[in-house]
Amino acid sequence: MAVNLVNVENVSKVYGTRALLDGVSLGVSEGDRIGVVGRNGDGKTTLIRMLARLEEADTGRVTHSGGLRLGVLTQHDSLDPEATIRHEVIGVMADHEWAGSAKIRDVLTGLFGGLDLPGFENGLDTVIGPLSGGERRRIALARLLIEDQDLIVLDEPTNHLDVEGIAWLAQHLQNRRSALVCVTHDRWFLDQVCTRMWDVQRGDVHEYEGGYSDYVFARAERERIAATEEAKRQNLMRKELAWLRRGAPARTSKPRYRIEAANELIADVPPPRDTSELMKFANARLGKTVFDLEDVTVTAGPKELLKHLTWQLGPGDRVGLVGVNGAGKTSLLRALADAARSGGEVQPAAGRIVVGKTVRLAYLSQDVTELPGTLRVLEAVQQIRDRVDLGKGREMTAGQLCEQLGFSKEKQWTPVADLSGGERRRLQLLRLLMDEPNVLFLDEPTNDLDIETLTQLEDLLDGWPGSMVVISHDRFFIERTTDKTFALLGDRTLRMLPRGIDEYLERRRRAVEASVPAPAAAPAQPKPGVSAADARAAKKELQKVERQLDKVSEKEARLHGQIADNATDFEKVAKLDAELRELVAEREELEMRWLELAEDA
Repeated sequence: MAVNLVNVENVSKVYGTRALLDGVSLGVSEGDRIGVVGRNGDGKTTLIRMLARLEEADTGRVTHSGGLRLGVLTQHDSLDPEATIRHEVIGVMADHEWAGSAKIRDVLTGLFGGLDLPGFENGLDTVIGPLSGGERRRIALARLLIEDQDLIVLDEPTNHLDVEGIAWLAQHLQNRRSALVCVTHDRWFLDQVCTRMWDVQRGDVHEYEGGYSDYVFARAERERIAATEEAKRQNLMRKELAWLRRGAPARTSKPRYRIEAANELIADVPPPRDTSELMKFANARLGKTVFDLEDVTVTAGPKELLKHLTWQLGPGDRVGLVGVNGAGKTSLLRALADAARSGGEVQPAAGRIVVGKTVRLAYLSQDVTELPGTLRVLEAVQQIRDRVDLGKGREMTAGQLCEQLGFSKEKQWTPVADLSGGERRRLQLLRLLMDEPNVLFLDEPTNDLDIETLTQLEDLLDGWPGSMVVISHDRFFIERTTDKTFALLGDRTLRMLPRGIDEYLERRRRAVEASVPAPAAAPAQPKPGVSAADARAAKKELQKVERQLDKVSEKEARLHGQIADNATDFEKVAKLDAELRELVAEREELEMRWLELAEDA
């Protein structure tokens, strides 16, 4: 029987006139892996701080088992700014001692990219004081993970980690024997790591078995039976349920928690997006050209980030952009945005960007736009316009759009100065959407947003007709909102990844295992016997083949739909099946050509 590590008995906590937690009783045992979710401000962080005895409860008590070894990652580190990374992470261990520890080598490589900490000027001897908040957070996480604990408590551990770092952390935590309690809005991470969920709502904590997918099923069923949630939130959850069951087979191929009633909930729910319909509407709004890049070089100061890039962002394309830090993801978006805002006048260091004449770009950058603090939320949105056309005859007022993204009628009259970081982020996005763009660039849109707000944003984007590029470390969000993935691997090229983020992680893993130097240190070389001119030609043809593959995939999807619609017409099905076989053969031929060109390029 598992040993009980922490008991929370009838705990309450009040701030001002609001009860964050009201008579909550919970327990954590050996082997537990618990994810904590809930809206921002509902008490997730307060709960785990009391669990770790970093904060006192107003009533009730928290007890720890004798000799409990507890590790805690809070949102504010306690690192000594005058100390070095070596002092804070390794302590007094000699080099031969820590280098001989497989655990320490794994943590340093996983969080920093190598034992020599390549991102830091002086490696382990770098002084902590001048470092950024993200760098300090990784140092605090490394210090925690090299120790042995019975229980680890983590508050937003994936913040400031890229997709690769998050995947490593998930694997590392799966392999540890420590119990875990973790607050995060990263739904992919929750599914990979957690086997139980705590949902903090209105002063109470509801417990669920399983990871995030299982929690969504169980909560939807609970709310269907209790009928306590308003129709809008229920519809959002049904849509996410449908996507989890149909659109993410890797996560739901072996669900631990199946409820027949939950299956009935989604029986009549259509796919999240009608891609064909959105593509038609996007073509009508944008025409044939959105962004065409021809032999483009993107720089940041003296550094070349992308070279000889030929690429096309077409009408209705929904692209996820991933890559190693410093490879040029944000710089690429800025180059496109500069060309669009200047009407094509501002061009990159080399090559040319052609911008469609009808492009109306909205760019959500990582910087939150400052607004007058006395302005109310609704007033800030109405500054742009009072109503917005969302396509297909859908129209929303400023107030309705505010509600869609979590600003209740009362909250809409809150002064901007009183908003949290996540609320300001939502307001920034609302103002962009009110301007009726037909192209969206979203650079880390999920920062500071809770899971419920993320599902509302995803629902809004499902019906948004236009072209979209998303940069995000939130794997769930990228897979949920985009249709194809491109990667910048640090070799100054942009690569299409037919298998998405799984393929990206495999490529990065192979690079590390082969002990290849950091890709950004030197340009990629064509294979022996291929001239630079031939390599550039191969890159151009590679882009063409990728576009052909996209078209073939769309035709395949349409034919599958037609076969399903005509299942009883055997003659029609036979004809469609013959067309499908031809398409499959064409796709396989294109994929072989893609591999050949990729080697030459």
